[in-house]
Amino acid sequence: MSSTATPKVVLITGTSSGIGLAAAVAAARAGWHTVATLRDPRRADALRKAAAEAGVELDIRQLDVVDEASVAAAVDGVIADHGRLDAVINNAGAGHLGTLENDTVADVRKVMEVNFFGVLNVSKAALPHLRAAGGRLITVTSVGGVVGQPFNEAYCAAKFAVEGYMESLAPVAASVGVSVSVVEPGAVATEFVNNVGLDPEAEIAAAGPYAPALDAYVTRTVAQFLNGAQTQDEAAAAVLEALTAEHAPFRLQTSDWARDFTGMKLKDLDGSAVVETTRTWVA
Repeated sequence: MSSTATPKVVLITGTSSGIGLAAAVAAARAGWHTVATLRDPRRADALRKAAAEAGVELDIRQLDVVDEASVAAAVDGVIADHGRLDAVINNAGAGHLGTLENDTVADVRKVMEVNFFGVLNVSKAALPHLRAAGGRLITVTSVGGVVGQPFNEAYCAAKFAVEGYMESLAPVAASVGVSVSVVEPGAVATEFVNNVGLDPEAEIAAAGPYAPALDAYVTRTVAQFLNGAQTQDEAAAAVLEALTAEHAPFRLQTSDWARDFTGMKLKDLDGSAVVETTRTWVA
């Protein structure tokens, strides 16, 4: 992007922490006018601090992905103030730990509402403007959008749905000049415990006959997130690649581990490799 050109405009959801925060700062550093949105503007202190430390400016706005009126107001506001929207990064989402017998159907619907329908709300509102700009629609999914994982049935179902929707949309959007990509992080430092809101002891105590399997899963997964996770900046680098590459691929992973893990599924025609691997997580 030329330094003399009018900056392109990107809207990013879920920027109060984690990958969203890091992606907002990275996009601004790369010269994009970055509209960093979050459900609760009172949680923007970390975002403001990161922007100040990086020496960049962010346009911070309220956007609740599950509220269609909030989404419309945010997108309309960007167009009114900037006259264009060149890219959207769907990052907002929420984790969930549970299993079918212990979850309510309402629990599952809530997970789908945030992680799937929230993505559709933002994408639908933005698409006419992305089409006008020949822009990009990028969605942060998860390796859990490719490989189903124990005690993540609802979360993985939502991420599978996002990946299937975007993979189906990609050729249609390309026919009108819009590039569609998904970015698949693996373990990112601090995300698992903080974003799921996990109280391991309480969850295991309430798990009934599933307690031994849940105990094994939590022990294994917390260790992975604390000891083998990548940083939010490393994950955000893949998001920036999807935003700035001349020809962004449909699917990008954020680490070698994520590439190996998703690759196992994509070449596992009968499903045995995936099931045998995840079975060891709860043994």
